[in-house]
Amino acid sequence: MTGRTSRAAARVGHHGSVPRHRVLTPLRWSDMDAYGHVNNVQYLRLLEDARVIGFREWFPGRDAVASGLVVTHHEIEYLRPLVYRAAPIEIEMWVTAVSAAAFSLGYRILDPLSVGTDVYAVAQTGLAAFDLEAGRPRRLGDAAMAELRSRLGKPVAFRWMGK
Repeated sequence: MTGRTSRAAARVGHHGSVPRHRVLTPLRWSDMDAYGHVNNVQYLRLLEDARVIGFREWFPGRDAVASGLVVTHHEIEYLRPLVYRAAPIEIEMWVTAVSAAAFSLGYRILDPLSVGTDVYAVAQTGLAAFDLEAGRPRRLGDAAMAELRSRLGKPVAFRWMGK
């Protein structure tokens, strides 16, 4: 964790009937690029921060990352510029797919209700369970699969995919 989010800032909400984990994440001045917007690479770091906090909430007492998870892909669609501000942004996170050895997370980067209603980006991250010592994929455990399935929601609705 980069210190940008805290467990106290994480809260669980619902979007329709799908539970989405929500994390308030502060922006850093250094997140901005030469155009005064949060740089596209920084969005992935913001998602990572939310993922680390989310996994601590989803898998208490276990370090999901240390047990061997690797990112297999990211997809992100930028919807509007995000300019640095003192107020945090909110990241909604949910599971979009689960298989024996991998899963995908969906995200929305948006204003907290106390700030506004803008959505800045939608994204998806693929993750695979990985045996770090053997250097190969591994199966997810039964408890992890059950937790992930309990958070399963709809795929991310990317505009460029016609969804």
